[in-house]
Order: sequence, then C-alpha cells, then structure tokens
Amino acid sequence: MWHLMGSVRIIVTHKSMAGRILLLVLFMNAVFFIVNAVPETCPADLGGKCGEDGEWEGEFFPGVPKIKYEGPSSKNPLSYKWYNAEEVILGKKMKDWLRFSVAFWHTFRGTGADPFGAPTKYWPWEDGTNSIAMAKRRMRANFEFLSKLGVDRWCFHDRDIAPDGKTLKETNSNLDEVVALAKELQGDKIRPLWGTAQLFMHPRYMHGAATSSELGVYAYAAAQVKKAMEVTHYLGGENYVFWGGREGYQTLLNTDMERELDHMAKFLEAAAAYKKKIGFNGTLLIEPKPQEPTKHQYDWDAATTLNFLRKYGLLAEFKLNIECNHATLSGHSCHHDLETARINGMLGNIDANTGDPQVGWDTDQFLTDVGEATMVMISVIRNGGLAPGGFNFDAKLRRESTDVEDLFIAHISGMDTLARGLRNAAKLIEDGSLAELVSKRYSSFDTELGAQIEAGKADFEMLEKKAMEWGEPKVASAKQELAEMIFQSAL
Repeated sequence: MWHLMGSVRIIVTHKSMAGRILLLVLFMNAVFFIVNAVPETCPADLGGKCGEDGEWEGEFFPGVPKIKYEGPSSKNPLSYKWYNAEEVILGKKMKDWLRFSVAFWHTFRGTGADPFGAPTKYWPWEDGTNSIAMAKRRMRANFEFLSKLGVDRWCFHDRDIAPDGKTLKETNSNLDEVVALAKELQGDKIRPLWGTAQLFMHPRYMHGAATSSELGVYAYAAAQVKKAMEVTHYLGGENYVFWGGREGYQTLLNTDMERELDHMAKFLEAAAAYKKKIGFNGTLLIEPKPQEPTKHQYDWDAATTLNFLRKYGLLAEFKLNIECNHATLSGHSCHHDLETARINGMLGNIDANTGDPQVGWDTDQFLTDVGEATMVMISVIRNGGLAPGGFNFDAKLRRESTDVEDLFIAHISGMDTLARGLRNAAKLIEDGSLAELVSKRYSSFDTELGAQIEAGKADFEMLEKKAMEWGEPKVASAKQELAEMIFQSAL
C-alpha cells in the first residue's frame, strides 16, 4: 500500500547516495500506487459485478431502460421522438424502410484516441486486455445494447470481435470461439446486417491486401476473407462488405497500377466464387472511399467503382455500400453517390454517418442534419427500400463524449434523424409538387421526337433538320429556388 510520509521532508543532494536510494524507493512506490489506483472494471460503478470466475454479472447498462417511442414533444433523451418502428409510411413499416444496424467496432472498440491524444473512453466492462474472455464480455454487452435500443442487426470486422493469435490457425480458432457465443446470443431475431474482414490495420497490409506487392500478403488476405465470409454466413448475415482502405497507392512512382487493379479484380472474382461454393446468399458489397489511409484509393467513389466492376465483368456479383462521409470526401453529396448507385441498380446498403465541412478527413459523425437525411431517404424510397441491406451506423462518439449513456443518445439521435427524413420524404412524394416541377422541366422530351431520341431512333440528320426548322430554341427557367422552397417546406 501507499503510505504518505506525513510532514517528513527528505533533502537529497548530489552527494547523498542514501537519499537517492530513498527517492528511488518512493518513486517506485508511487508508480505502484498509480497503476493499482486505476478503478477496476468489474465490479463497476454502474452496478455490474464479477462472479467468482471473474465474469461480469448483471446488466452492462443498468441505468438505461429499453428505448421507446414517446413522440416529438418528449424531452426524455433516452426515447425516440420520430422513430416509431411499427408505424406504416408509404405502405411499409418504418423498421422495414430503415433496417438499422449497430457497428460493433465504433460502439464497443472505439476509444476516443486520435493522432494527437490517448484514449478517453474507459467503459466499465473493459479490463484493459484483448483476451478471449474480454471479447466475449464485449459481445454480451453488444447484445444487451441491441436489445435496449430495439435494433435487431449488427455489423462487425473479424478482428474487432476476436483477437489475433500467434498463427492464422490460432486466430481462426479465437474467432470461432467468440462467434459461437454470438450465435447463441443472437437467438432467432437478431443477425448481422453484414460482416467483413479487417484488411487494413495489421502491418502486413501496409501495401494493401488484394493489391499488395507481396504474394504472401495476397494469400493471407484471401484466407482471412474466406474465414470472415464463413462466419458471416454461419451467423445468418445478410451481406458481406469489402472496404479497401489500403487498396490504393501513396505514389505512382513505385506502383504498377494496372497490375494492382487486375489483382484486385481476381481477388473479388474469387470471393464471389467462394460465396456460391458455401451457399451464402447474402449480397457482396463494395464500399467506395477516395482516400485515407492511402493517398488514392482505387474505389474512389460510386462511379469509379461501378466502372471497375463493369470493366472486369463483376456487375452481377456486387452492389455498393455507400457511406455518406466517404461521398463528401470524394467531392460529392451523399445524395449524389446514392443516386449514382441507384440509377445503375447497384444501391445495396448505406453506412449512415456524416463529416464536418470544416475538416478534410473521415470524422464518422452521427448524421443529425434533417435536410441531408431527407435527401437520403428520397433515394431509398425511389429504390424501393434497401433490403437485404439497411442503415449501418458507421459512426462514433466524439472524443469528448465519455459517458456510457452517450452511446445510446448518439444512436437515438441518428435513428430519429433518419426517421424524420423518411417522414419528410414521404410528405414530398405525397404532395407531388417537387415531382411535378421536375417533370415539367423535361416536358419537351414528352413529345414524338423526344420519344425517338430516348429510344435511340433519332440520328443527327433528323435533328439537324428540326434545328433548321425551329430556329433558336427557347430555354425555360430551371426554377431552382422554387425547388428548394418546396423541399424546405417539408422539413
């Protein structure tokens, strides 16, 4: 134990060896005190406690009730104001339009650390290790969180839910052990919206995974995706995601871009083949992002990714997982990338988050802008929904938000924002004014010649003849301000 010396003063000079020794003893004693003064994570001040075997007993979130819908007038932060799961909007329940999912990595592995600062979040159930026992404890916390939030889907990276072992075989065994518990905890109602392999954090992937210059890394990545796809299938996952955070380059001076793209295509082709081999019926999704951590990522945005899939004959095997913050990093709005994917029949899932317009990196904030959410939901409604995809909250608490209840508040806010966006989009569709404005703008093509153009039956000679006949064309107003007025009126 640490004993204070009272008022005893120790004077140490450069000639006093005894004083130095005593000072060293005091220093070591202080270190012992600091290390052992860190509050134990089990039991915690939230009411949980440890059993004799060291396992957590009781609830992980004892101060948080099951979150219920209380309506827009509610002042209770632990309630839904706009998300009413069973309410029917445009012929479909809200829960079926939105199909919410919790991201395991941000919610249960996020620490608040950034390049300039140490972790700020120390959840009560954490014991400071990355052991199998700790992984299982996190998994139990995850399912209690889902239950209280009223969400029946979750997403994961393989290495977020189970630790690496010394070998690939040991790592796979660790994953199997944690996944077996997840399967048990899921029951019949909960399942992964999607799973994926973490192919960006380990040093082996510093040059990429499918695009690595090292054959051994390519093979290791294939083995990791194989296993991650198997466990996603085992858990009843509805989709499987590929995010190529390091599939790109820092400079073209040392990069054979054509060869790397060819390798990535072969990797994805093999993944699609293995999906069929194991009978996994989920959708394979590619998540575009322009950069970070690489300077240039090959699946830059929706259009670039679609062109890649088209070139390599993979359009029939994949759809896109659009992340809003990634879209803005590529210079687009989220709505733009959603529409690009939708009109190509390739919108499969949405990672619901947003960035900060004042910073130039992927901040992964919860979406709280009702206007943006309304535009997102316009695309979703036009798409007929997202199933078997949905909305995954690839979003994290701010570094300065450190209370356990903040996890709930953030998700409630994000869910309410998208639910409000759904209500607003439905209003706009039912009102019809915006659709009428757009239809009127293109009405000149609702003619015999317009039909011929759209059917590919109008050649340049025919069009030249009409241009000569009509003279200078009249150009109508686009009515942008009116369109914005109509849109804002729905908010």
